[in-house]
Amino acid sequence: MITRGWLQKLSHAQDSELPAALWSFLFFFALLAAYYVLRPLRDEMGIQLGPNALHELFSAVFLTMLAIVPVFGWLTRRFERRHLLPWLYAFFIANLLVFYDVLLLTGTQSPWVARSFFVWVSVFNLFAVSIFWSFMADLFTTAQARRLVGFIAAGGTAGALTGPSLAWLLARPIGAKGLVLVSAGLLGLCIVASLALRRWASVHPRPDADQLKPTTPQVFSGSLWSGLLDVVRSRYLLGICLFLFCYSLLSTFLYFQQTELVPKSVSNSGERTQLLASVDLLVNVVTLLVQILAFGKLIERLGTRALLVTMPVVSVVGYTALAAAPVLGVLVALGVVRRAGEYAISKPARETLFNALPAEQKYRAKNVIDTLVHRTGDTSSAWIFNGLRGLGMSLSQISWLAVPISLVWLVTAWRLGGAAERQTLTTPPSPD
Repeated sequence: MITRGWLQKLSHAQDSELPAALWSFLFFFALLAAYYVLRPLRDEMGIQLGPNALHELFSAVFLTMLAIVPVFGWLTRRFERRHLLPWLYAFFIANLLVFYDVLLLTGTQSPWVARSFFVWVSVFNLFAVSIFWSFMADLFTTAQARRLVGFIAAGGTAGALTGPSLAWLLARPIGAKGLVLVSAGLLGLCIVASLALRRWASVHPRPDADQLKPTTPQVFSGSLWSGLLDVVRSRYLLGICLFLFCYSLLSTFLYFQQTELVPKSVSNSGERTQLLASVDLLVNVVTLLVQILAFGKLIERLGTRALLVTMPVVSVVGYTALAAAPVLGVLVALGVVRRAGEYAISKPARETLFNALPAEQKYRAKNVIDTLVHRTGDTSSAWIFNGLRGLGMSLSQISWLAVPISLVWLVTAWRLGGAAERQTLTTPPSPD
């Protein structure tokens, strides 16, 4: 039997914090499970539309994000997040119910439904997770967050494993419209958890609640332009941008090749959704194992530079193999290793690059790189791939082209790692 004391040890929560820790765990679990139920369905619709449409979809995602940012900023300035949150997730659920009704009428074969769903899921993922962590920042003090964040993040990991498992099990029995309802139900749990956390916060207000002012993510506060100037003026930050662009370009090449190779090997839509869900599940399992068993030891023994070059090396080898044998098995293997390596090794190592910067510049520049630079890289990469196919290049030829790009990524990673180590030695630690 699970006792309260055991749960406190597991979550590192004090007695009064335990309900909030458990509700936050459930919240993040349900949120990521809801997304990962939809992700294989989104990718299947992308496959149905074909690679010629994907560059337009990536552009639509980017433009939609830019349009929503000021609206979201206005909402978060006007309303407290704890009051806004249930309504936002109710809005997401209403969207899914509309998609359910439309899928009942048209199925998944309608191009405009597939396009709308692809863009919606991509944008939903960007904002839903950001909203969650903003709520957590409002809910807990820094000291509380340091103790509880690991436990809460574990809820997200559990959800990232549960979501693709549900999609794999249910894709053929209940179809696309059924998966949409499953995701909506999970988002309903998010609303329940947010309301429970709001009640907890009213009974246990933050000690500094009177001193807090309504806050919004820095990307909405005007620091975007100053952060952009920081990036342009710094060779170090431009190096991080080049690192991220190479990653985005190679990831997009792989994603677009997936849309061509998967339907050649698997003709049934339900079976393709199951395949994509199984890939997501495998990626998340490998990521979790590496995070738990290896990352801490690797970064301690090898350092940031070695971890930064790991995925570029994998890309050189993987794209060489894919160029020589452009088949589904090689594509899936490379995709699993690249995505798991990005989540478990490359991204955590990349985050440490910002530690070498002064505190104020760190947050301004990181905002710009995580939003504007990253999404611009995704969109431009989609158009580059489409242009290469338009020039008549085969998948094998594009994979060969990815090899020198991987080498540029490798050199950039090596230099960035060395620069970060040098700057860390000469920059005093920030107070945070």
